[in-house]
Amino acid sequence: MKHKPRIGAALEHGEAHNQEHRLWSRRDFLSASGLLGAGSMLLGGLPVRAFQPTPLLAAMAANWDDNDHILVLIRLDGGNDGLNTVVKRGSSEYYNLRPTLGIPDGKLWALSTEYGMPQETNALQSLWAEGMMKVIFNVGYPNPNYSHFRSSDIITSASDRDTVEETGWIGRFLENQYAAFLEAPPTVPPALQIGVQTNLLFTAEAANMALAVSSPQEFYQIAQTGQLYETASLSTSNRDRELGYIRQTANAAFRYSETIQRAFNDGKNDVAYPATGSNRLSAPMSIIARVIKGNMGTRIFLVDIADFDTHVNQLNNHLNLLQQVSTAVRAFFDDLAYGNSGLEKKVLAMTFSEFGRTIYENGSRGTDHGAGTHTLLFGGGIGNGFVGDYQDMSNPDPVGDPPFSVDFRDIYASVLQDWLGNPPELVNFVLGKPTPTIGGLLPPTPPALGDNGKAALLGHNPHPTQPDTYQIKYALTQGSAVRLQVLDKAGHVLRTLISDFVPRGSHTFAFRPAQWYLPPGVYQYRLMANGQVFQRELRV
Repeated sequence: MKHKPRIGAALEHGEAHNQEHRLWSRRDFLSASGLLGAGSMLLGGLPVRAFQPTPLLAAMAANWDDNDHILVLIRLDGGNDGLNTVVKRGSSEYYNLRPTLGIPDGKLWALSTEYGMPQETNALQSLWAEGMMKVIFNVGYPNPNYSHFRSSDIITSASDRDTVEETGWIGRFLENQYAAFLEAPPTVPPALQIGVQTNLLFTAEAANMALAVSSPQEFYQIAQTGQLYETASLSTSNRDRELGYIRQTANAAFRYSETIQRAFNDGKNDVAYPATGSNRLSAPMSIIARVIKGNMGTRIFLVDIADFDTHVNQLNNHLNLLQQVSTAVRAFFDDLAYGNSGLEKKVLAMTFSEFGRTIYENGSRGTDHGAGTHTLLFGGGIGNGFVGDYQDMSNPDPVGDPPFSVDFRDIYASVLQDWLGNPPELVNFVLGKPTPTIGGLLPPTPPALGDNGKAALLGHNPHPTQPDTYQIKYALTQGSAVRLQVLDKAGHVLRTLISDFVPRGSHTFAFRPAQWYLPPGVYQYRLMANGQVFQRELRV
């Protein structure tokens, strides 16, 4: 039975296929900035008294460490071929559908008696053997879209096929964690993407929640110089003087530089990574390991590797890509585990792709845009095994691929709830509807106490020596831009008491209502710090 690729999915569709790529490239270019909200201007000169860290502050920091799970997303850009990533061993259907692309059993290493992976991924054998790797079969969504552009938006926004969502699932999650991101931005980037242009994933209602760097070299420049934009090579011409002024202003406002420099200097890579000339994931993964070991505090990372759109001469090209992923991931987890640090148990790495490839090979010794693909999970303590059902190749449809087995949003729900420790109510809000988790996929993590433990509004009491004055107390586990405001009962802001950068520690603000021209009554006071919001009532 002759296979008929969908319009736009194959090279021979000419202009329809080119249009898919033009749309994708245009969106890729337009979404490239990722630095919205990276700078902030701060005011000073208000009466804040700092104290030494208290037992409560220490307890907050300890609680944060206990719940500090990290997620590393690895995007396989272009649509990864799941059937040649994890192969169903001894399947006559597989070899009949792929007469030139099918990988012989003798060139596989065994995940089980039924499934294997190409020998090019041998670096993953120890992760599988050590219970640090799982395979989720045939991940997709109903009635899939085969445009790179549209399917990528669906996967990163967690939307339905026919719903256009302007925010990403990670962006919505982080916006909840950092509700005051714009008013009191944190000094730690909530998320970091390296060499990736798909920032819809981190887009929230008001801002992009990630720091985006276009390449490892750009990140190294920030880590080594504290500057986002280089100024030393500019000349004294009028043009370069103007450009230098703009760059210096941007560098001065770049709030993440100190955090990145500290983490980069405090951490180090303890294992050899593959040569960067032959492995495009090597440098990004080594950077992530280093800043994790340097305790930067960022919880979400995104990297990508392109060229998985394998329409032509797929076999060797795809195997080379899989080898790059496998060796970089193996080095990354070896680095985290170095010296029995246990860090590998705090980090989950997950591959994803906008769609899979057709179960048939095409006339160009490649595959076209298909439906489901496999997702790989890596991490200490997650165990090994398979989830979902492999594609049914026994009765192939000449027009469409077998239906998906696992909805990608169920994986997201499991990551948000079981790995990142969020309650089901928040998970359902982030994903837009009640979404089941996958039992046993990940070890459950208890929700973190408080708002990630990075700040706390401790309350108030009458000042012991100053009449008609109240001590408002708060604590920070890391320095932050801080806003302390007084509101009326309806929630309208009346006065801003603090708008400044405040170092970590316990702090007390002496609030005398008459000094701020506020009569006796019932008020609320609100603390915004480290991107978080806290509020209490005060009767004066």
